[in-house]
Amino acid sequence: MQIDFHHATTYVAARLAGFPQDKAEIVAYAAQYVDDATCSGIIRFNNIEALYSRISSAHEMLDLRNADELANHLVWIPFHFLPGNDGLGEGQNPIGTFIDKLVCKPDSPIARQMVRQAIVDQDRPYGLHRLGIAMHVYADTWAHQSFAGILHKINEVNNVKETSNSGVFSSGLGSFLSGILDDTIPPLGHGRATVFPDMPFLSWSYKNGRKETIARNNTDQFCQAAEQLCRAMKRYIAMDPYADVSGIKEEDMNKIQDLFVKLKEENGDKRHKAWLQAIKNEPFSFGSEKISYSAKGTGSWKEQTLGTNDDKLKYPWTPVFLKSNWKFFHDALQAHRFYVIYDLLPKFGICVA
Repeated sequence: MQIDFHHATTYVAARLAGFPQDKAEIVAYAAQYVDDATCSGIIRFNNIEALYSRISSAHEMLDLRNADELANHLVWIPFHFLPGNDGLGEGQNPIGTFIDKLVCKPDSPIARQMVRQAIVDQDRPYGLHRLGIAMHVYADTWAHQSFAGILHKINEVNNVKETSNSGVFSSGLGSFLSGILDDTIPPLGHGRATVFPDMPFLSWSYKNGRKETIARNNTDQFCQAAEQLCRAMKRYIAMDPYADVSGIKEEDMNKIQDLFVKLKEENGDKRHKAWLQAIKNEPFSFGSEKISYSAKGTGSWKEQTLGTNDDKLKYPWTPVFLKSNWKFFHDALQAHRFYVIYDLLPKFGICVA
């Protein structure tokens, strides 16, 4: 999924769940920032003693870190391709090899348990930020299903066909793919499928590295994701990870589905802009609202916190840093990754780092 879902759709789901606008904006910003937090390392301040260590939650597809097996396990698995254990619960193993445990599955028992933990831990200062991160990972279990967050032949993509007649790819998905794909794109996650899993309007099929035919209807899967995100956030508000809650009302879901279907645009930023206009000019049931997102520069959490988006040897120290959205987001990244890798996945017999 791209910024149109991770920021705008997540925001809509949060508002429909009952979050006030300011809190919904934090959840939605954190959900998208998972894709934009590509830098890691130590932040040093000019008072000499203060330090802060951050981790990254994303790599660019051609980043050299993608050739590092441990780097993949620490980024792609906990933040983008949550292992699905073939949809099985604790103590159960799928038929096959270890890779069958790592393949992402929509709304898997692992994913649901990850969301429950974010609800249970909401009293932390970074509770909303961790919820946003969890919503990113949860949503991606629909978009990234059938792919694994490691370098493996199961992520190969061949014989790609579009079944939705979107008109976006006039020469066909296969021709489009062959025009941009070469040996520089590794079989990591859905890298070899480029943006096909991320486009809400697309229905398509392909053969994976096992010669299995995988059929995808992105619109249906994205609608399912939006519905379950809203339910998860209602449970967060109720402070009960098992609360019996309703989903998105039909009128609002119809608007969401219409946006998914009608915005036939390859560029995610353009779809995002259209979503923001719709939230303002074609109101959902919560009313007309103006929101924005800046990963860098003016309005970004990093610039608000450090005074600049540029990398510097030292930054001015201010006590405000300790309660900033940028710090809380990075605190939440570390809490999420530790929980997923060291607590959650081992319960399902998965050891990845």
